Amino acid sequence: MCGIVGVVSNAPVNQLIYDALLLLQHRGQDAAGIVTQRERKFFMHKAKGMVRDVFRTRNMRGLPGDAGLGQVRYPTAGNAYSEEEAQPFYVNAPYGIVLVHNGNLTNAQALKAELFSSDHRHINTESDSEVLLNVFAHELEKTTRGAQLRPDDVFKAVSNVHRRIRGSYAVIAMIAGHGVLAFRDPFGIRPLSIGHKDGTVMVASESVTLEGTGHVLDRHVLPGEAVFIDLQGKVHAQQCAADPKLFPCIFEYVYLARPDSVLDGISVYQARLNLGETLAKRVVSTVPPSEIDVIIPIPESSRPSATQLAHLLGVPYREGFVKNRYVGRTFIMPGQGVRKKSVRQKLNVIASEFKGRNVLLVDDSIVRGTTSREIVQMARDAGAKKVYLASAAPPVRFPNVYGIDMPTPGELVAYGRTIEEVREIIGCDALIYQDVDGMKRAIGSLNPSLDGFDASCFDGVYVTGDINPEDIARINEARIGQEDPLEEDTSRLALPNAQEA
Repeated sequence: MCGIVGVVSNAPVNQLIYDALLLLQHRGQDAAGIVTQRERKFFMHKAKGMVRDVFRTRNMRGLPGDAGLGQVRYPTAGNAYSEEEAQPFYVNAPYGIVLVHNGNLTNAQALKAELFSSDHRHINTESDSEVLLNVFAHELEKTTRGAQLRPDDVFKAVSNVHRRIRGSYAVIAMIAGHGVLAFRDPFGIRPLSIGHKDGTVMVASESVTLEGTGHVLDRHVLPGEAVFIDLQGKVHAQQCAADPKLFPCIFEYVYLARPDSVLDGISVYQARLNLGETLAKRVVSTVPPSEIDVIIPIPESSRPSATQLAHLLGVPYREGFVKNRYVGRTFIMPGQGVRKKSVRQKLNVIASEFKGRNVLLVDDSIVRGTTSREIVQMARDAGAKKVYLASAAPPVRFPNVYGIDMPTPGELVAYGRTIEEVREIIGCDALIYQDVDGMKRAIGSLNPSLDGFDASCFDGVYVTGDINPEDIARINEARIGQEDPLEEDTSRLALPNAQEA
């Protein structure tokens, strides 16, 4: 999971990219990087840490130019602790290319071997983004053969990239002396939007990045489409995939994206309100509303769903947890031990909202169960009589291979367990989950033109059609943060309809 941005302007872009990365900070807190271009020369600074820590005044002064890229990173493949893995990545031929990438290539290892044996290119890190950069560079070199670069050459190279790579990828690249390129995988799994203001064109992971920096959202980059912005700010676009379909990651709407973003024509905030509406029906069938004294969200992403749920059930909505905003997301912290330690640092209870009450806690999703178990116990310690827990998302039963940090089945509390077994582990008095079809209808109704969703972590259907248990076992070998008390054998994983697109 990462956040990416690219800009072509008629004014210096270093501050603009910095501001954009602050708006994308929720998508990655491990590392940050910016590269700018002036007179065909690239200027880059990247390091581990959050945006405000990575970039100082001296770093910003060293980033001149009117075009550039930026990324905030949370790694799901490669070495989490190496600064070499921070993006952007650079290759000097052809032309000189820098690249940032959000997503995960499922055939990265095969491509790495292919690049070495056939394309004679060297990969120096374990990052699939460096693999992607070199595949693109190789295809661009084949297309141009040293000739003057034209947009059609770029689009042909992207078409060849689509034929070679598998997985999820939203990509922004800058070609020295020519412009900025953005493209999306043929299923549109990871989001990408484009907008403008006077003299500037910006491409970014989320619409909030555009709007928060004063740009107008023009549209979302289509699945399989490539957009090339030359250094004069002219936008060229072409469909580069043979059979594109729009299957955005549904977890973006459930948890990842900011609520004030619009992704592929769907308001994230409205999607979460709709999830609360469908969840209400599930709650009523499990716990009578008369037995619930108060509904309390687990900050932050669950608030819209909890608000709608409380409204429909006629139960008071209260804020019962105060969040320390200076502690990183537990979901994207490597290692169960770190997650466990951080929960009580991250949240504190308002005891008066719990004491003597039957409380319904609402979360956006339950992934590992570690945080949920700690929060349920916090509610009991604060004096709650009964603690019910509702999840706005269905049980997460399958690993994600498209760029979200939950790839091993053993980390998923719902994997191989019934809802009652999960309830016992978490320790709540009742556990209510959203159902998969209800989730898809609730969000899909906001844009009927979608072909569907990638909901693989909920239903085990991988939209790229190329994933099997052996692939997942291989991907897990490279996974960072393996520490996990719920570790299980990956070979036991069953993937229903895993080859269906």
